[in-house]
Amino acid sequence: MKSDDLNTESQGVAKNSVRKILEIGVFKRILAIEMILLVWSLAWRAYSQGPDLEELFWFAIRILVLVAIIIAFVTLSLRSFLSRKIISPLEAIVRANRDLDTQSPEATPIRLAPDTPDEILQIAETRQMMLEKILRVSSERLRLVNFIRETFGRYLSKKVVDEILASPEGRKIGGRRTAVTILMADLRGFTNMAETQDPELTVSLLNRFFGKMSRIIYARDGMIDEFLGDGILAIFGVPERHKDDPARAVACAIEMQNALHAFNSEITAEGYTALAMGIGINSGNVIVGNIGSEIRAKYGIVGSAVNIASRIESLTTAGEVFISQSTYEHLSKSVEVDGPKSQMMKGLAQPLVFYSVRAIGEPYNVILEKSESNTQMVPLKLPFSLWLLSGKQIMEPALEGQTLCISDNEFIISLPEPLSDLTNVKLQLEFCRQAHCFKPIYAKVIKSGDSPQQDGQLLRITSIDQADRKVLEQWIAEAV
Repeated sequence: MKSDDLNTESQGVAKNSVRKILEIGVFKRILAIEMILLVWSLAWRAYSQGPDLEELFWFAIRILVLVAIIIAFVTLSLRSFLSRKIISPLEAIVRANRDLDTQSPEATPIRLAPDTPDEILQIAETRQMMLEKILRVSSERLRLVNFIRETFGRYLSKKVVDEILASPEGRKIGGRRTAVTILMADLRGFTNMAETQDPELTVSLLNRFFGKMSRIIYARDGMIDEFLGDGILAIFGVPERHKDDPARAVACAIEMQNALHAFNSEITAEGYTALAMGIGINSGNVIVGNIGSEIRAKYGIVGSAVNIASRIESLTTAGEVFISQSTYEHLSKSVEVDGPKSQMMKGLAQPLVFYSVRAIGEPYNVILEKSESNTQMVPLKLPFSLWLLSGKQIMEPALEGQTLCISDNEFIISLPEPLSDLTNVKLQLEFCRQAHCFKPIYAKVIKSGDSPQQDGQLLRITSIDQADRKVLEQWIAEAV
């Protein structure tokens, strides 16, 4: 309620206060009684002693003086009595109510004189009981709302929780179409690593990783839609849309990759294996809202833009950030990229165009740090079998080839036929000596020769068993 309304309301109370009503009411009634007595006295005097006008006049004057004295005495004495017994206690209750509305929500007891009428004392006691109950219920409701915000804020953006709680319409199934930028991040090789480690330690490590990444996403005003196993789906532009959503998403992705370097330094000192992450970003229109049924619903997004972001993320290797053509068009003046590159993807009518991000300029000024690794290639020939991957499916038959050079994160291989760039492959080194046999290695074709006679094809490792990596690092160190 506005202050003007409160002032008007207070003035209304003053014009019709109990004090004025009682004082004016008592005065009018005493005056009416005295006037009746005056008229009756004059009439009786005229009837009993005759109509002597002069005597009647002076008799009327004496009566009026007496009436005035009586009215003054009764009014003053009765006014003091009413004020002490009735008016002042009621005004104390009114002041307490007004102070409660404007100053403090505490249920402070009203102090009344012991000789206050029982009815007014009961009004004050009833008010106290009702107020304590209202404040208790309000406090419990506030705690419940805060509990809901804090609890569900871990599963949804706090802004989304506030939006749902703010209106009865917030929980209805349905959505709206809006433009967003989608960030899809995924750890490389974490599934294989998790299979060889203690489950509790694995979950603890994953939660620490999610904690680091979540803080960066929230700092850029992004919304985490969900955690996909060891991946993150984040949205920029929901529930509030900004003009710079694509820029904030790209800056966020670079900061996530840079933060992972520091996080890896932290966890490797504890004996964990370093993590690697790829990030894909796409901008487009989606349906956002409550998706599901009245039994089970989820606040999220639906649309082809999500699928494209997932496809772009699948093309990345460790430490890379790829953006779609639509995102690049929003940022062409501020983002530094390599490319463009294109890849024909299953389910798409045309090649998917994407760019590898190096940095973004004003106002973010973030540069993608390169991971420290031994990039020196050493000659090493190891026979292998290789399978092409289509999604989660392994394509038969296997191709036979051999490595030409290796580093800690890349292979140059020789195959009878060249592979297409960005092809995902499963590679099994045919090597088993000194009680060590290599497990399957997953990689992506980074650069392919146009013919078998060229210097081989470059593969970047996306997943490798840590024991196998240590063996390769040992060979590289001995070769150097």
